[in-house]
Amino acid sequence: MPSLGELIAPRRLGGDFRWLLASSWTSNLGDGIALSAAPLLIASMTSSPILVAAGAMMQFLPWLLFGLLAGAVADHHDRRRLVMAANGIRAVIVLGLVAFLVTGTANVWIVLATAFLYGTAEVFADSAGSTLLPMLVRPADLGIGNARMQAGYLVGNQLAGPPLGAFLFALGSFWPFLLQVLCVSLAVLLISRIARTPVPPHDADAPRSKSHAIREGLGWLRRNPPVRTLVIIILVFNVTWAAPWSVLVLYATEHLGMGAVGYGALTTASALGGILAITSFGWLEKHVSFATLMRVCLSLEVLMHLGFALTTSAWVAFAIMFGFGAYAFLWGTISTTVRQRLVPMELQGRIASVNMVGVFGGLVIGQLLGGIIAQTWGLTAPWWFAFAGSAITLALVWRPISHIAAAKPVLDEEEAEEARREDEPGAGGLPLID
Repeated sequence: MPSLGELIAPRRLGGDFRWLLASSWTSNLGDGIALSAAPLLIASMTSSPILVAAGAMMQFLPWLLFGLLAGAVADHHDRRRLVMAANGIRAVIVLGLVAFLVTGTANVWIVLATAFLYGTAEVFADSAGSTLLPMLVRPADLGIGNARMQAGYLVGNQLAGPPLGAFLFALGSFWPFLLQVLCVSLAVLLISRIARTPVPPHDADAPRSKSHAIREGLGWLRRNPPVRTLVIIILVFNVTWAAPWSVLVLYATEHLGMGAVGYGALTTASALGGILAITSFGWLEKHVSFATLMRVCLSLEVLMHLGFALTTSAWVAFAIMFGFGAYAFLWGTISTTVRQRLVPMELQGRIASVNMVGVFGGLVIGQLLGGIIAQTWGLTAPWWFAFAGSAITLALVWRPISHIAAAKPVLDEEEAEEARREDEPGAGGLPLID
């Protein structure tokens, strides 16, 4: 029977992957602690809904402002050192907040400024960090590698971190942020242990300015239908997803009568579903094509919106949320894996950043629409909007999904030879085609 370490991080992925995984998990735990502690801190300083909402806005505003620039930077510098530097800056920023809290001089404006600066550094850390996995493992192992990275996000960011952050905040406002500093600092130390320094390949004719680099990345995306379609799917489905999620707390407490504890349990149900999906990813990857899995995930999202629009039962809502967590994290693993396999190594940062800008742009649009729709037509109306919008989108992309999953990257001679060896009988090639 394989050891626990082998199950979590298979030996074939290499020691560098294990250092990357440990760093990612540690960083996610720190972010999960802040996920609950930061809103509690802001709410303890102000009762203004606008300022409380501004705290949440700081999570995605830096992506809209600096996402494309961060991708260009990641594609032209040592990516590991970028992650280390950005995470080091994040630790210093939060340590400054701890100093304000300990001395009793913190106020809501300092907290919001800290959140923005921290979020900006996180954009550069995540843009560079998202490119490391394809540089450390074979394309055939990207699926299981992404699944293990997602597992760390689920456990640290969604399950363990938030309750730990809330508990520490009750002991003292600075304690959760001090632990966050330690987690992020440890993540820097762990990623520094990667033996190989993943430096992106350089072209002698590569653009010298960041604006040219951004245009080059956007131009490649425009000329690559599979990746372009995947980015559009993610953008649109984030709009439809964010519309009802923007009023989920009101839907849960007022429409379903669940109370504050029940509302919090919905997130837990989603995370538990995600863990089920991630632990079963290896089996699914071997037995079901990516195209089929992608269609199943998007179809379940359509049905989830319909279920929430129709139900008045809290137990049904828990079941739907559990299923949502399962297919949402399965979709996230698959879509990331497909994108990483198709994008040239020198463009990984820029295309990943375009994807993330689409994610957060969709969230902003969806949240705005959701609030307006709920205010005008009631708390179930955003779910009907999400159901109709996602159903129409799915119908339009149903056939292109096959082309996305079946698309092949352009390989150089060395990569092509390795791919031929993997495709030989018994080599364990992955099922990408319906």
